[in-house]
Amino acid sequence: MDPVTRLGVVGCGLMGSGIAEVAALHGLDVRIAETTPDAAEAGLRRLTTSLDRGVQRGKLTEEQRDQALARLSLTHDLGEMADRQFVIEAVAENRDIKSDVLRALDKAVEDPQAILATNTSSIPIVDLAVTTERPGQVIGMHFFNPVPVQQLVELIPALTTSQETLQRTRNLAQLLGKQAIQAPDRSGFVVNALLVPYLLSAVRMVESGAARPEDIDQGMELGCAHPMGPLRLLDLIGLDTAQAVAESMYEEFKEPLYAPPPLLRRMVAAGHIGRKSGRGFYPYDA
Repeated sequence: MDPVTRLGVVGCGLMGSGIAEVAALHGLDVRIAETTPDAAEAGLRRLTTSLDRGVQRGKLTEEQRDQALARLSLTHDLGEMADRQFVIEAVAENRDIKSDVLRALDKAVEDPQAILATNTSSIPIVDLAVTTERPGQVIGMHFFNPVPVQQLVELIPALTTSQETLQRTRNLAQLLGKQAIQAPDRSGFVVNALLVPYLLSAVRMVESGAARPEDIDQGMELGCAHPMGPLRLLDLIGLDTAQAVAESMYEEFKEPLYAPPPLLRRMVAAGHIGRKSGRGFYPYDA
């Protein structure tokens, strides 16, 4: 199996830009697709800022930053993914949006053996794979935020995914310096199946008035040695993303612990979705 050298990334938000940055730093030719020229420019600014921060902190040299930037190109036309060997979609956690993107990539990417990976954190992979003409080459590749820091990648083969696709994806994860675990194709996979009920329980504790956010977080950080408490973690993930994940898990299993609490829904409706909006369970600089 030839190693992947030409990678495509669809979406240049927090996750997509992180994936693209890591891939470029590890020597891959990376083409990023965004919906509009303005969105592509915003994505490039996000990538440049992150790489500059790495230089300022002494984690990268200026030469490494410049080489990574030289390996990155941006487009707002999925047709320019035609020559990619492997494409990762990192768009919104929405089944319809992801299905539309994968169908478009299926038509655009010329190599029938090219792999289409989804960075979904909750949607069953087989539901997305069967919307394409190459279900054997579709796989889940779930990165964790922030991608340049977090070492874990969940690999989620569907019933339709070929063994060759799984192995090539595992090889790519290794090339990117990540540790891969294989997860079952069920909503939430491994990590979120355990993590989401815990996060939602913390929201319910605030909702009921049983404890303040800062006390809950300090309790878990100091009492259980968690690097970040559940409510600060929700703010980092994004409350809108957490709600989408919880809804997907509840849809599949109908377990009450997976149901988004009313407080979470109200905060999302108000636009208080965490760090990216400037306000969640805590205030942040916009």
